[in-house]
Amino acid sequence: MFLIGRRLLGELERYAAERDVTAVRLDTNRNLTEAIATYRAAGYREIEAYNTEHYAHHWFEKQLRR
Repeated sequence: MFLIGRRLLGELERYAAERDVTAVRLDTNRNLTEAIATYRAAGYREIEAYNTEHYAHHWFEKQLRR
């Protein structure tokens, strides 16, 4: 599952970069440990909450290269 998650993140980042987006933000639930590990391994850093999503416990951001 880890490889599929990395591939999806790569596609998301490519899609965003093609549209001049400079950063990607994601949130996830504390029980989704594979997602958390995948985000961290892909270079996402944990940030302060940027939304009030009831089921989110972790928020991540990655700056995209231009």
